[in-house]
Amino acid sequence: MRLTQFILLIVGMAIGTRGSRAQPFGNVDPESGLPGNFVRLEGGMVVNEDELRTARQIDSHSTGTPNWTNASGFELDVFTFARVIFKSDPNPRSRRGRLRWLGWWVDYPDADLNLSYRLQQMTSIKTDPDARVLKLTDPHLSTYPLLYMEHAGYMRLSEEETTRLRDYLLSGGALFVNDFWGAEEWEGFAHEIGRVLPNHSWIELTMDHPVFHCVYDLSGSMKRLQIPTMQFWNAHYDPENPKSPQQTVFRGEGSEEMHVRAILDDRQRIMILAIHNSDVSDGWEREQENELYFNQYSERVAYPLGINIIFYLMTH
Repeated sequence: MRLTQFILLIVGMAIGTRGSRAQPFGNVDPESGLPGNFVRLEGGMVVNEDELRTARQIDSHSTGTPNWTNASGFELDVFTFARVIFKSDPNPRSRRGRLRWLGWWVDYPDADLNLSYRLQQMTSIKTDPDARVLKLTDPHLSTYPLLYMEHAGYMRLSEEETTRLRDYLLSGGALFVNDFWGAEEWEGFAHEIGRVLPNHSWIELTMDHPVFHCVYDLSGSMKRLQIPTMQFWNAHYDPENPKSPQQTVFRGEGSEEMHVRAILDDRQRIMILAIHNSDVSDGWEREQENELYFNQYSERVAYPLGINIIFYLMTH
C-alpha cells in the first residue's frame, strides 16, 4: 500500500467512514461523514476524486493486474482506456437498498487495466499501461476519443458537465456505458442523457449489428452475452432452462433481459453505446478469482465483446 493511500485510509476511518458507497453532492455525506470529493472504493480504500488520474494509482482489490510497457518514444501513440468520474444522487427514490449507492468506481481499477492488457495482447492495438480516470470538466477530455462509464443509473450531471459531454459527443467522441440494472436505473441514466442530447433518441441494437462481429463473431442470442455479477452468480445456472436464474440476487424490475442501445449522430455514427442488464466489466475485473466464471464469461463473452466495442467505436 502506498503511503498516500494509507494516509487517506486513516483519515477516512478517523472521520467515521462506513459502508461501500459513492458519495453525494454537498460538502459532507451525513451517513459516512466523508467530504463530497472522497469515495470508498470496492477494496476499502478511501480516495480523493480530485487527485485521481490513473488506474495504476490504486492497488488491485482482486488478484492483481498485469504490468507492461510500450516502445520508448511511442508512449503517447496508444489507446487509453478512460473512465469517467461522476456524482450520483445521494437520496434517489429507490427500492434497491444498498445497491443504489454503487457508482463510477465499481470494478475500478482491475477491470480497466485487465481489459487494456488483453486488448494489447489479443489485437495489434497498443494500450496505455496506466489507463485514465477523469471528470467531464477535465481540460484534456477531448484527448480521449472513447470514454467509459459504469453504474450510471443514478448519475447526476452539473450544467457544466452536461455541456462538456454534449460538445465532446457532437465533436466526434464516443461513450461506452456498462453495468447498470433494471428499469429504475435505465430511466435515471436516460434522463441525464436526455439533458445532454435532447434531440436524439435511443435505438436498440440487435445481434446482426456489425459491432458484434467486427473482430470476434459473437453469434447466437443476446441472452448468451448477458454476464452476471460474480458475487451474485448462480453457478448452477442452466441457460436451456427458462426457469433457471442466472443470479442469486434480484436486480430490480426490468433487469431480466440484456439490452444494447445506442444514440447516433446525424451521420449514423454511434455516439453512445449502453449495455443494460449485464456486468461485462466483472468479466474483465475478476481474472483469476474463479476459473469456471472466467472460462464461461470472461474468455467467451466479456473480453471479445469489450474488444469488439472498442474497435468498432474507434473505427466508425
